[in-house]
Amino acid sequence: MILSKPLILASGSPRRRELLTTLGLPFEVFVSDTDESFPPEMPVHEVPGLLAERKAEAVLAMKPTAIVLAADTVVVLGNDILNKPSDAEEARKMLRQLSGQLHEVHTAFCLLSAESKATVTDVAFVTFKDLSDWEIKFYVQTGKPLDKAGAYGIQEWIGLIAVERIEGSYFTVMGLPTHLVWREVEKFRVKNSKFKV
Repeated sequence: MILSKPLILASGSPRRRELLTTLGLPFEVFVSDTDESFPPEMPVHEVPGLLAERKAEAVLAMKPTAIVLAADTVVVLGNDILNKPSDAEEARKMLRQLSGQLHEVHTAFCLLSAESKATVTDVAFVTFKDLSDWEIKFYVQTGKPLDKAGAYGIQEWIGLIAVERIEGSYFTVMGLPTHLVWREVEKFRVKNSKFKV
């Protein structure tokens, strides 16, 4: 797809880079440190959209002629948001909480340019099997849970052994609802391009 402006992914996530590459979109990565705090009284479904917008706005301020794509994912169990764990012990605690439970994964993205803004949130519902202590310990020892909301990546070993059911998009759980990103990015496609895709 040929776009009317350069597309910038405002994320250091290798999963999001992989998904955009698989979509065939031309992009570059530019990450800006942003405040990821949010008001404690904010409804959980609004949190990822707020954070995605904040990330996109920070990058657009430095790259004003681009289209900026930023995203944020939160794992919700009951009324609690499980953010990225601060250490291995917190990761173990989160995985114990998720064991045998249905939880929600909310991923929002913001596609921002000087002329327009689209913020979209998608939700998937994930059911985990009962995890044994050794399964939790094994996964935490890999170090992989520490940079992920809810202390797990669905595309990793824990996803292969723990996920019994998903209602919604697998890619939303992975960190980017690709079907919705494509819908929004397509609006910037150069229509007279000789390429059909």
